[in-house]
Amino acid sequence: METFPLSLLVLNGKGAGDPLLREAVKTLREEGYTLHIRVTWEKGDAERYIEEALELGVDTVVAGGGDGTINEVATCLAKIAPDRRPALGILPLGTANDFATSAGIPEDLEKALRLAIAGKAADIDLVQVNDHAFFINMATGGFGTRITTETPEKLKAALGGVSYFIHGLMRMDMLKPDRCDIRGDNFSWQGDALVIGIGNGRQAGGGQQLCPEALINDGLLELRIFTGEDLLPALLTTLTRPEEKPNVVEAKSAWFEISAPHDITFNLDGEPLSGKHFRIEVHPGALACRLPPNCALLG
Repeated sequence: METFPLSLLVLNGKGAGDPLLREAVKTLREEGYTLHIRVTWEKGDAERYIEEALELGVDTVVAGGGDGTINEVATCLAKIAPDRRPALGILPLGTANDFATSAGIPEDLEKALRLAIAGKAADIDLVQVNDHAFFINMATGGFGTRITTETPEKLKAALGGVSYFIHGLMRMDMLKPDRCDIRGDNFSWQGDALVIGIGNGRQAGGGQQLCPEALINDGLLELRIFTGEDLLPALLTTLTRPEEKPNVVEAKSAWFEISAPHDITFNLDGEPLSGKHFRIEVHPGALACRLPPNCALLG
């Protein structure tokens, strides 16, 4: 007799009424899959639902939402003992879906849900920041973080990922560098940073490939710093002629430490964290995640 995996979908409340999602869930249930659904309303819901998932004995917890939802679910899963920890599935329902896009998760909700429930699991890295914060995709600091944290919800809903770029053009008055000191394995840099990207994954801010060579299973982080005052020309040149890298500093390391004389803010998969000192460190193979065959983020 064929057995089907048990799954629990932690669904961001914003996506609960999506008719295409309802149809996808109905289709898979009719095929014999057992899929429990829990809808989040406020911070902390995901942790409670994952405790319930353990009691139900599910094989997979699916994060249904954007990068912030994936981050919250992944962080909760990482705290569970490996022998009891379900795999992570991803159902992209957010504005930018940066991690899902770079991982090659299908946009079609039925295909994405099927992959999230029954796809092959691969061990991936999770990244810890200071004592209690984590990210699965990327930490961004500087001008880009100020834009993504301030972009209006209505603009994001109307325009998706391009909203971050448009809002950035509207807020060029915020274009000022952060003085900081960054260290890693055989790496040390001091200076003024306009944008800092520390990638386990590759893109942030609605599709910007800040760390284009990052892998989620190599135990390393990719660092990219955009320096100087000519941010837009540097970004444009880097994106269109990547062999030329004006005002760009790059490094790879299993950890980075960042210090600043004043508070700076990092965006961790959508969650802001402010301070003067950050210790960012990889936890290799911390999670099993159901990803597409030939996923570009796997080495």
